[in-house]
Amino acid sequence: MTPVLLLASASPARRRLLTQAAIPHRVQVSGVDEDAITEPNPLLLVQRLARAKALAVWESQQQAQLQPPSDPTDSPLTAVLGCDSVLAFEGEVFGKPADAEEAIARWQRMAGGWGELHTGHCLLSLVGEPEQLTTVTTRVQFAPLSAAEIAAYVATGEPLQCAGGFALEGRGGTVVERIEGCYSNVIGLSLPLLRRWLASC
Repeated sequence: MTPVLLLASASPARRRLLTQAAIPHRVQVSGVDEDAITEPNPLLLVQRLARAKALAVWESQQQAQLQPPSDPTDSPLTAVLGCDSVLAFEGEVFGKPADAEEAIARWQRMAGGWGELHTGHCLLSLVGEPEQLTTVTTRVQFAPLSAAEIAAYVATGEPLQCAGGFALEGRGGTVVERIEGCYSNVIGLSLPLLRRWLASC
């Protein structure tokens, strides 16, 4: 059986990235209360969130090992991956917009400007390095947009599902002019980083 990665995330975008990259994985949502974790530095904030998610799932797996396997054909786990993303714009941290009104207000500020998409990554491994933790940052330049264009994009509902209020792999790809850094990091996780980490597992 091929060892697999356990993704501690409910994000369909992260799961799609792993599937497209042919990285065997399963998913277990961590259940971490993200609002309870605070940190003024966005680079450290996403690390703390990523580690909390990975650790919660890791600990649940340790408990599960005390029970008989529910499916003996399941492939053995190699590692648990936790991730979390935020957008930093003009000194402010943007997670998912609370509602359409907040998404519109953010886009009125972001249109034509640059932001930094920070994704924290935490890999807890059964072999090799037991814990690897870092933040990958990608700079994003947003297109100048009219009020009507902003309203139309927010009306699709896509901005409400994503950190920073846009999905690069979806309709948001039309409102991003340029990126500097790792492309997949903006979608949810850095595949080049994960490849290097998994090479040691």
